[in-house]
Amino acid sequence: MADEKPLYLSAKGLTKVFGLGRHKTVAVDQVDLDLYQGEVVSIVGESGSGKTTLSKILLGLINPTAGEIYFEGKKRDLSSHQKKKEYWKNIQAIFQDPFSSYNIFNKIDSVLLDCINMRNGSNLPKDKKVELMAEACSFVNLKFEELTNKYPFELSGGQQQRLMIARIFLLKPKILLADEPTSMIDACSRATILDQLMKLRDDIGMTVIFITHDIGLAYYVSDKVYIMERGRFVESGPPDAVILRPKEPYTRRLINDVPKIYEEWDLSTV
Repeated sequence: MADEKPLYLSAKGLTKVFGLGRHKTVAVDQVDLDLYQGEVVSIVGESGSGKTTLSKILLGLINPTAGEIYFEGKKRDLSSHQKKKEYWKNIQAIFQDPFSSYNIFNKIDSVLLDCINMRNGSNLPKDKKVELMAEACSFVNLKFEELTNKYPFELSGGQQQRLMIARIFLLKPKILLADEPTSMIDACSRATILDQLMKLRDDIGMTVIFITHDIGLAYYVSDKVYIMERGRFVESGPPDAVILRPKEPYTRRLINDVPKIYEEWDLSTV
């Protein structure tokens, strides 16, 4: 049971407002969230529902307007670069847009070496570092010998997204925020990558948060599903309860909007 496992991350009353006065937008509105060790959670909603803004707040990339975040029982403190760096050892992300996720001046070797160094591996022999990088690339069906000395922009979108997952293999964070992590990976490889993420979760007890509009993915991989509409969680619970027996009209609409190959598509709600 989730309550028998350590509570990794807790958010209370998280709110994020952009703009002022008549032009303000409430992107995240009074959100509460508890994340336990080894849990797989999906936050589902359409574009503009506040999913990505919430994930950036949890990562510490933007500050909330109101609310508190607690990590391992203590109020999160990101007041210095060193404290941010320590926090980011434990929480990492796979972003939907890999093209803007890399420093264009850093080669792939440097991207992977940074992960090894962050995990106190800077004094390892060069051969051991190469072995670790090759193992991480193999984890996502990439060949390190074909990537070495290249820049990320020389790879396809799918390869860049795989490289982001290879970073997670090296970093082994306690929490992974995955924002549409397979959006640029072909359908044949998608299941394999998701299976590898679940294996990593099992091996190290990593908590995984999927930020997605794919309600099918949420149903099959999650221990708990949150449905987000206009910055609020309107429904949450085990996937069987939320997706098979939805209570909210918004949840039912999300489910009905999923095209089915054996039925005529209903585009009236689009």
